[in-house]
Amino acid sequence: MNKDRIAGIAKQAKGAIEETTGKALGDAKLVAEGKTDKSKGKIQNAIGGVTDALKK
Repeated sequence: MNKDRIAGIAKQAKGAIEETTGKALGDAKLVAEGKTDKSKGKIQNAIGGVTDALKK
């Protein structure tokens, strides 16, 4: 597991927390930011997975 995968997982978790908090507070901007962070995290995690596969 490389640094991209770890950072991607962390970004997904942060996004999920932001999205949940935004929904609870009724803050549409925070919900949108959370969804964006989750998407970025998924992409970064996928890039890390490809990198790991290429190293093998």
